[in-house]
Amino acid sequence: MSFNLSLPIAIGCDHAGYEYKAALVKWLEEKGYSVKNFGTDSPDSVDYPDFAHPTASSVEKGETAFGILLCGSANGVAITANKHQNIRAGLCWENEVASLVRKHNDANMICIPARFVALDLAKEMIETFINTEFEGGRHANRVGKIACA
Repeated sequence: MSFNLSLPIAIGCDHAGYEYKAALVKWLEEKGYSVKNFGTDSPDSVDYPDFAHPTASSVEKGETAFGILLCGSANGVAITANKHQNIRAGLCWENEVASLVRKHNDANMICIPARFVALDLAKEMIETFINTEFEGGRHANRVGKIACA
């Protein structure tokens, strides 16, 4: 399944991901995508759940095509997003991982560790995430077992 790119792309971050988020919003808009920015919009220290939850909620409700979350390690935003029942947020640090979280896990959010990957790699991973489809098949059965309810 591919993303409905007629919807905006959700993006959110904490202070550690702010600079990357600002650059990525500009880059995505230059590529013709609509982006819904859930903040933060400054480098001042904030609590990542305050931004990860609304970003994930927009994806979960179908208001946005998919989500991008950034923080220092991406662990905090990934853990937070994955608390949402219909979110599958994958922490990605290289392009092959971005491909696999789509192919095998049907991820609908990509979480990027801004302190550990170059901005160009973040862009490459997002391109891969957008353009890779879920393979289904044996993976669909596994993904179907993720939900707790």
